[in-house]
Amino acid sequence: MRTTRTGPLFEAEGHRGGIDVRVSIRSDAGDGGQGFDGAWFPRSRDLAVEVPELIAALDRHGVRVERFTYALDAWLPAPRKVVVGGRVVRTGGFRSMEPGAVCLTWAGGNKRADLLVVPPETDVVTGARALRLCTRRGLPRSPQMVMAAARATPLPQVPALRAV
Repeated sequence: MRTTRTGPLFEAEGHRGGIDVRVSIRSDAGDGGQGFDGAWFPRSRDLAVEVPELIAALDRHGVRVERFTYALDAWLPAPRKVVVGGRVVRTGGFRSMEPGAVCLTWAGGNKRADLLVVPPETDVVTGARALRLCTRRGLPRSPQMVMAAARATPLPQVPALRAV
């Protein structure tokens, strides 16, 4: 497992048979800030496989998720409870939730983090950009706008030629 710290950010990477869990979350997540508290880039839409790895990766960094909620129509059916590290994490799907986000709660429901979900079919470069973008403050709360910003590539900077 590799952990990097840069300012108010930690990126946790767990392992599933050599595959990294791709998640980034601000260290002050759960303090009621605006926008996204981080991003998650799952490899599939199967929550029965993806959620335990996400929860385990966050556990290793002190975020002991108690509840995981998601947009019902964006995922394959998931169990209502998932056992991770010997403890139970409740899950809940809602039709009213934004399909491009999930919500984590912990500390008896007193802490909450909203994570952008980078769609599993997203290319790796765009996914990595979205993971980094979502740890910044002041981003729009729209998953579509964040993903559009992650897909945008800056125009190449070409120096002006001097006339001879």
